[in-house]
Amino acid sequence: MSAELSLIVSDFETEEEAAEYDLWYRAKVQAALDDPRPPIPHDEAMVLLGQMLEERRKNRRAAG
Repeated sequence: MSAELSLIVSDFETEEEAAEYDLWYRAKVQAALDDPRPPIPHDEAMVLLGQMLEERRKNRRAAG
């Protein structure tokens, strides 16, 4: 049985949950590092993100 963690110190209820999240997170970071595609400059990424968010806002307004 895994020990419980204090929610004051951790977002996870048990050490097992924290360890599972750590493995998942490290795998995501490694996958990003291994991605062969060229990186997107920060300014360009922010423009693309802004466009995506605006499209979602438009869709939400149209549906509501």
